[in-house]
Amino acid sequence: MFSLTLRDEFIKASAFIFKNWIMAKRNIFALFEIAFWPLISFLSVGLLSDFVNLSPSMKGFILIGVVAMNTIQVCQLDMAYVLLYDIWSKSLKHSFVAPIGIRHILLGSMIIGIIRGGIVFFVLALLSQMVFHFNIVVPYILATSFFLSGLFLNAVIIGMLVSILVLLVGYKAEVAAWSVVSIMFLICGIYYPISILPDWAQTVAKILPLTYFLEYYRSFYGFEPFCESVLLRGYSLLSIYLVLEIYLMQSALIRAKKNGMLLKLSE
Repeated sequence: MFSLTLRDEFIKASAFIFKNWIMAKRNIFALFEIAFWPLISFLSVGLLSDFVNLSPSMKGFILIGVVAMNTIQVCQLDMAYVLLYDIWSKSLKHSFVAPIGIRHILLGSMIIGIIRGGIVFFVLALLSQMVFHFNIVVPYILATSFFLSGLFLNAVIIGMLVSILVLLVGYKAEVAAWSVVSIMFLICGIYYPISILPDWAQTVAKILPLTYFLEYYRSFYGFEPFCESVLLRGYSLLSIYLVLEIYLMQSALIRAKKNGMLLKLSE
């Protein structure tokens, strides 16, 4: 019985993995998201750091932030687009006609997002070594794995937040796919330590898990974290947000079915 249930869950999730893969493959703009914009962002910041003659450690501080930013951005867009594509094609209700749950939709988009985000991370890591002579992949494979998993899970909570907003407010949530992640990058210290932020902004940064994963990874390059057990704090916050968003997602879906939002966003 358990094996049949597991097989059923796998088949349902695989359908949305395939759907997201087809949509990503056929969308020329998806190629820009994974190849063009991350490269432009990374190279422009890296060249600027060379122009202002930053020390190797400071250049590394910034490059780690830029790589993290682009990895999360690409991964979270797949999560955010999973419902937005259906809204733009006015077919949102059709995704829920089949006997599937929101977990299958999110899991399918998450796996494609992780694949694309992982490609961005390693391509930018290679460019960092070749162009700017800075090795972003630390010698400790486990440390890099922790960092990457943290980035992907941060992308998941952002993408889920966008999906929740889509179910609550419909088309108005489109802007959240780009604005939410940009605000988080501003607070979490992508280009600078959070210590330079105002006190209230530092408080906000300390409740965002990305802050701790950046602190953790930068500690391997000589930067002292602002607190102890940064990795544990980061994963703890991620766990809280994931549980909360799963509950909010289910509630938002029930509400969208009751108030007719699914029908309003479909033909």
